[in-house]
Amino acid sequence: MDVRKTNGSVEEFDKDKLMRGIREAYKTAGEKCPEEVVVSVVDNLYIYDQISSREIRRQVVESLMSINKKVALAYIEKFDQGLDLRKKRDFIRDYIKASNAATGSKFDANANVTRKNIVTLGQELYKENNIKQNRYIMKDKIKAMYGRKLADQYIEDLESHVLYKHDESGTPGYPYCVAITMYPFLESGLRELGGVSIAPTDLKSFCGEFINLVYSVSSQFMGAVATPEFLMYFDYFIRKDYGDDYLTRLDEVVENNLKKRTLVKVIDNYFQQVVHSMNMPAGNRGYQTVFWNIGYFDEPYFRGVFGEFTFPDGSKPKWETLSWLQKHFMNWFNEERNNYILTFPVETMALLTDGGDDFADKEYADFTAEMWAKGHSFFCYLSNSPDSLSSCCRLRNSLTDLDTSDADHNHTTHQYSMGTASVATGSKSVMTINLNRIIQIAARKYFKEALNVELPAGQPVPADLKYDRAELYKVIDEEISEMTQKVHKYQNAFNEIIKDFLAADMLDVYKAGFIDMRKQYLTVGVNGLTDAAEFLGLTISPNDEYKEFVNTILETINVANRKDRTKDAMFNTEFVPGENLSGKNYKWDAKDGFFVSPKHNMYSSYFYNPEDESLSMIDKFKMHGEDYVKYLDGGSALHMNIAEHLGKDQYRQLLKVAAHYGTNYFTFNCRNTVCNECGYISKDTLDVCPKCGSRNLDYLTRVIGYLKRVSSFSEMRQEEASHRFYVAE
Repeated sequence: MDVRKTNGSVEEFDKDKLMRGIREAYKTAGEKCPEEVVVSVVDNLYIYDQISSREIRRQVVESLMSINKKVALAYIEKFDQGLDLRKKRDFIRDYIKASNAATGSKFDANANVTRKNIVTLGQELYKENNIKQNRYIMKDKIKAMYGRKLADQYIEDLESHVLYKHDESGTPGYPYCVAITMYPFLESGLRELGGVSIAPTDLKSFCGEFINLVYSVSSQFMGAVATPEFLMYFDYFIRKDYGDDYLTRLDEVVENNLKKRTLVKVIDNYFQQVVHSMNMPAGNRGYQTVFWNIGYFDEPYFRGVFGEFTFPDGSKPKWETLSWLQKHFMNWFNEERNNYILTFPVETMALLTDGGDDFADKEYADFTAEMWAKGHSFFCYLSNSPDSLSSCCRLRNSLTDLDTSDADHNHTTHQYSMGTASVATGSKSVMTINLNRIIQIAARKYFKEALNVELPAGQPVPADLKYDRAELYKVIDEEISEMTQKVHKYQNAFNEIIKDFLAADMLDVYKAGFIDMRKQYLTVGVNGLTDAAEFLGLTISPNDEYKEFVNTILETINVANRKDRTKDAMFNTEFVPGENLSGKNYKWDAKDGFFVSPKHNMYSSYFYNPEDESLSMIDKFKMHGEDYVKYLDGGSALHMNIAEHLGKDQYRQLLKVAAHYGTNYFTFNCRNTVCNECGYISKDTLDVCPKCGSRNLDYLTRVIGYLKRVSSFSEMRQEEASHRFYVAE
């Protein structure tokens, strides 16, 4: 007779193997093993063809419990250990066969894992245990703060997939993402982070130590590390080495060695040193590249944020040289991407609008359009005030919210002339509400109680069903408000866990003054919005009904965020990228009988569905404009997929469109081509390599916030990417 194993395989029933297992249980329990008992237990089992190993185990445990409870428990423990080992063995086998690291990952696929190797396998093996440990620690902390009932509810919310805790697979207590102030770096180098490097004294030491700084900081965070001040500090050290007038000396030979390098070539070489180093996979991040972000500023934005800033030596930033350096770096990086696949830094251009449909600094608006026309790929953040800034792949923050007095660390809380604060901020933790599931739960409740109508599983609301939309939205609001308030308590518990580590001096980045944890948000993520709208029969387009729905949902969360905020816990709301989660939620919801749109295979991370061919560019700018994003204080991102690059004038006009509608964070994606045969890289989307004629091509596009080969995406994301509509207009 055959036995079905837990991994789905089938093998012949082995009586002797089962008896050995019982004997080992007696030995583990420290009990004398009567052979007649072993024989009796096995002989009295009800064995039939295709019986499951789990059923055999149940029968053995039941028999042993009646004979010797201690032995029965030892048998259970031994079985569980063996099951865990077998699961890991099977996972290793599957991982080896997987097409890439993202597809091989069972828990949190990430296209930023450069390649599949023994290092990435090692990281994956610990993830399941880390998840269990994270949940145990969180449950313990919630219980201590709010009681057992809410602690149990936390686990239920996770297991029912109405809530998702990001980065559970990492070490318990890790904060999420950070934008640091680099000022402590100028004062003490890396010594406060456990390094030996003193404060940098020149451009060479700055660049070398900066690389180590970012890698050190990233080791204490699960997500991105932003250094918005990077180029301002880079400019500072150029001026220290070559004078405030270095722009007049760019073509001067400043290295009197055999290479005779000019100043501009020296600058470019340091760019290359930093950028290429940052694109090297890091072992401490599971062979991911450090998710590194930098910022550019137009002149009024720069003066609004850094107008009163002073370096430790008393000098001030110099806009004229910084402006040149920003533009030069962007041009250099764009050209460098013709030769190498460089994912990071993720760049964000910050532009101030003029309060209307154009920009306060038209020179920088023109330059931004020019860089897009050259094929460069970067984000743009628009604001009508410099007290709002984006410092991550979509993180927004109000700098005035972060403005606090700190006599001991005034370098992290600069008081600028316009009342804004430091660029140091981030998110300590992200917990995402599955809007599609929770809205359908609320809707089913409403239709049952108000109309005595049972909605069929997996189906949208019937188009001919008459109901009071205001009453339905009221029920939805109540469910979402209750869920949000629970999330706040869960996040407060996580915040306390971080504080425990901080009190034990285990988070050097905070202690050293690179960031104050009070300046980091606890983020409420949202996912599944468009599918929830389709469930209700709404059209996903810029129309009043859809806009009302979006604002009803997001305002409810925003109000709760502001109501529950404290000095130690600020909450914001983000339309999460959901690289891995969007597919998981889609599959979980479909399996559990909730409606999911058949048009795609995962939830959208935008206010529209990326495969929708009916929407124009203008439509998409509208749907990520002020009317839709006003309650998303944690950010959202518009990824404008275009079939081919536009001209400078076209991009400039689209910047005005973005300013008009209040679209505050966006980028343009034109798939870049990579030849797998000769390595040729093109900023255009090609079918044939123009260098060698090969059709063996790969494409670079944004998986979420960063550029990667499509072949590095998980199979789920590759399918989604194949359905994206690239506007041709």
